[in-house]
Amino acid sequence: MSSQHVSAGNAPYYFVPGPSQWPVLTGASLLLTMAGASAWVNGYGWGMYANLLGIFSALVVLYKWFGEAFRESESGLYSARIDVSFRWSMSFFIFSEVMFFAGFFGALFYARSISMPWLADLDHKFIWPEYAGIWGTGGPAGTIEKFSTMGPWPIPTINTALLLTSGVTLTIAHHALIMGQRNKTAIWLFATVLLGAIFMGFQAYEYSHAYSELNLKLTSGVYGSTFFMLTGFHGFHVTLGAIMLSVVLYRVMRGDFKPDHHFGFEGAAWYWHFVDVVWLGLYVVVYWL
Repeated sequence: MSSQHVSAGNAPYYFVPGPSQWPVLTGASLLLTMAGASAWVNGYGWGMYANLLGIFSALVVLYKWFGEAFRESESGLYSARIDVSFRWSMSFFIFSEVMFFAGFFGALFYARSISMPWLADLDHKFIWPEYAGIWGTGGPAGTIEKFSTMGPWPIPTINTALLLTSGVTLTIAHHALIMGQRNKTAIWLFATVLLGAIFMGFQAYEYSHAYSELNLKLTSGVYGSTFFMLTGFHGFHVTLGAIMLSVVLYRVMRGDFKPDHHFGFEGAAWYWHFVDVVWLGLYVVVYWL
């Protein structure tokens, strides 16, 4: 959402929207999505259709809801106080995402640095005498199919360069917007989205390589589960960030933002930089250590 307004002097002290159907419709769409997903994984034929219908409904509702917020902003209803609310809201949202990834990094640390050495100590040699507790080797013999681990070369390192470069192009686009250079903003913002799309293409290839050539799967013990959960959720966040930046790009080309009022751009940029930082930690912990 953007806090841009036509005239701060004409904006109300604090704009309070009227009763809206969008929160209820969003909740109903998400409920249908999760109910369909639960039925789908439990073998009910209608689950897939319910899940897809729920996802489609949620996207439509969010499109309508955000569009309404854009129109409110463009009509001059948002004052500087709304801008502060948006900034705090986005900050808390990103903090929740930090804690989300902290849970997965914590699980990786616990499994790798606490559980595996504990299961390989002298007390457990009577249960699994052949278990060495070496990270990336699977479990006791016969419990997990043999697999190979994923190293940092070349795709993860290429993806690191892509995300770091995208952070630079996004910063250039932001400064161009502050300077009132709308065409330059659009060009560099498009470059950012393109780099994100290339990142996702490389990650899809990496997953294909892991399954077909390394036999590395989600079921490959704690290594496989933590690897795919961390990299998969990060890839999902890259996709969301690219969608957000694509919407911002459309709004830039439409002429919505002004040099001094463009939190819609800033909020998406905050999210993208957060995704960059998470990847740096993931690149070191998952691929190198």
